[in-house]
Amino acid sequence: MAGLLTLGARAMFANQAALQTVGQNIANANTAGYSRQSVVLAPSEGQYTGAGFFGRGVDIQTVERAHNQFLTREAASAKATASADATRAEQLSRMEKVFPPGTEGLGYAASQFLNAMVDVASRPSDPSARQVALGRASEMATRFSNAGQQLTDLQAGVVSDLRASVTVVNQLAQQIAFVNDQISKMKGVGHEPNDLLDKREQLVSQISEYMAVSTLPADDGSLGVFIGGGQRLVLGNQAAALQITADSYDSARAQISLKEGNSTRPLDESVLTGGSMTALLAFQNRDLQDGRNLLGQLAATIGTRINDQNSLGLDLSNPPGAGANIFNVAVPRVLPASTNPRDANGAFFSGVQASIVNAGQLQASSYKLTSSAPGVYELTRMSDGLKRTVNDGDTIDGFQLTFTPGAPSPGESFLIEPVGEAAVEMRRLLDSPNGIAAASPLTASAAVANKGTLTVDSIYAVNDSFDASRAPMTLVFGGADPADANAVTYTLTLADGSVLNGSWKSGQPIGNQPDLGINLGFELRTNGVPREFDTLSIAPTVYTSTNNGNAKAFLNIQSEAYIGRQLLPDGSITAGSTINDTYAAAMSEIGARVQSATYLSSVSTSVATDAETTRAGQAGVNLDEEAARLMQFQQGYQAAAKVLQTAQALFDELMRVAQR
Repeated sequence: MAGLLTLGARAMFANQAALQTVGQNIANANTAGYSRQSVVLAPSEGQYTGAGFFGRGVDIQTVERAHNQFLTREAASAKATASADATRAEQLSRMEKVFPPGTEGLGYAASQFLNAMVDVASRPSDPSARQVALGRASEMATRFSNAGQQLTDLQAGVVSDLRASVTVVNQLAQQIAFVNDQISKMKGVGHEPNDLLDKREQLVSQISEYMAVSTLPADDGSLGVFIGGGQRLVLGNQAAALQITADSYDSARAQISLKEGNSTRPLDESVLTGGSMTALLAFQNRDLQDGRNLLGQLAATIGTRINDQNSLGLDLSNPPGAGANIFNVAVPRVLPASTNPRDANGAFFSGVQASIVNAGQLQASSYKLTSSAPGVYELTRMSDGLKRTVNDGDTIDGFQLTFTPGAPSPGESFLIEPVGEAAVEMRRLLDSPNGIAAASPLTASAAVANKGTLTVDSIYAVNDSFDASRAPMTLVFGGADPADANAVTYTLTLADGSVLNGSWKSGQPIGNQPDLGINLGFELRTNGVPREFDTLSIAPTVYTSTNNGNAKAFLNIQSEAYIGRQLLPDGSITAGSTINDTYAAAMSEIGARVQSATYLSSVSTSVATDAETTRAGQAGVNLDEEAARLMQFQQGYQAAAKVLQTAQALFDELMRVAQR
């Protein structure tokens, strides 16, 4: 009777345990990170008798969870990649709004200002036309400034998101360390703490949303969590802490550092992979910086070009003077590395300054200046990685370098942003409508006795080579040029009596022909065809209120390809782009990045979903399957109870027989 009772009791206990486990699975069917559990049963060792071995029932070995380390690791890795791609796509979509097309765009605002100069050219003395032009200038500057501020706000948002993410990651790391400690303490009991293991895997999966991690199990059951190519985040029951520290060059930008004890070590972005935090760093250091430079190149070049042209004309002041700056153009920003040596007062021993000398050659890029040996300086263009050796006073890509108060020492570095702040600092400086220099400093007129159809179309200064003391001048056309059948010769006599000889053909300006050795700093354009001995007189402008020469020069800026020119090693200069083409290229660049990031996000999200589905398919709870098992173990429990009932009946009968 005892054997039968033992068999029934063990069977009931085993089926009750299985029912309890099935109930646990059903209760947690929708719990994130829960792994399906099952009872592992094994037959007890048989008891030897003279008639053979008789079974002694069933033993419960353990409760195990459905788990696949490979699928779990792949799901976490795919989740990190999907989070990074989704974060970058979201940030790029926000930045794309800074470059709107159509009438809301920056190119349109610049065109509106230059178009307003048409009315000034038609009515150079009309104050209302001048006031409208100033209004358009103010609108253009405001749009650039607002766009620059939006990028600044995006940068602040990135830093804020990074700080919030670091707080969450540190909390998750502390929880993993705590769970590690609990698991380690249970290592000697001989059974796995399934719920704690599930919790730890869920915590690792949550960290993967922010930063890709690698894990390494230890002999005591704990799990080491590492980031950035092997940097310890969690080891045993100890968790390191992440911190947001200022970038080594720009305090407005952030970098991730790992704090270990009293030391803080910055993590290089190149070793961080996956997760939203890595994507935020990449967006800050590349996409956002490129956007600022694209915007700044446009603002600095347009502002400088307009200011230069205004300075070459005459305004309506009494007496007339050169036009003042219409727009504020930010000076290039030079940021020394925080590790550069300082004196006792905290001032840097060495320094670098940059100044714009040719805005048309400014590139949409930042630069890094490093010194590897005494007197050896290398400048790296960050947009394409081009490296060049430079010295004090050199001009590179339209800006000049000056080493002051001292030349950099070996090991020092500087980040140079020639156009990074140009957009946000752009504003209108000119308040007086009379300050618009619509008049040309020179006036040209055709002699009455001319026999050809030649008339003056426009004359205005074009560069700093212009010298008003060279006027008055006399231009006399000659006969056909022996070297070019389509051209005629001319003689230009300056005020000091010097004579310049040149060749002219229809549509070609006179006065600014460096190839012929004529570089007087102005361009005279004509209509019609001259006859031999036809004469033009060029004299300083007397009546500025009726002269529109310089206003016409403004009209040419819109179609002039002067943005982004490059000086080649052979001394030649590449063609630049117009305002509208440059802005369209910037929109295309940002749009292409958005499109690419959106596509990658959709792909990586799909991969992450499939990886999680595969993991859950093995580790998750299937309610239909659990319902079937519930019936199976219920019937087993009932059968075991029947065994006990039978044993009890036999025992009772035996007792009655013994009492007789």
